[in-house]
Amino acid sequence: MKSKTLIDKQLQRKNNPELIETLFSAKKKEKWLEVAGIISGPRRKRINLNLNEINNQTKEKEKVIVPGKVLSQGEINKKIKVIALSFSEKAKEKLKKSGCEFSNILTEIKSNPSAEGIRILK
Repeated sequence: MKSKTLIDKQLQRKNNPELIETLFSAKKKEKWLEVAGIISGPRRKRINLNLNEINNQTKEKEKVIVPGKVLSQGEINKKIKVIALSFSEKAKEKLKKSGCEFSNILTEIKSNPSAEGIRILK
């Protein structure tokens, strides 16, 4: 896991205001520090997952975090909550159609600061 100092150094190179706000919020909460460490790194090291990969790695009614982007290839046939840095438009459509909940990481940090019942997909 990365230190807060290293996350701060990497944060200085970021330009996306939503990403910066997410990193600040995640860094302050001890339980969200691992997510902050992943998303503060280079974009190529972020974890981008397709819907079929998420479907294979999850169980019914589970909350999962994708520290990157959710892409639209495949289908989801479980009722889960997907939390990610961003979603492709088609992935959002497919998640709505399958009855899954989805939100971005910043919203989830504010509503669940203790990160209860959340699993990080890698």
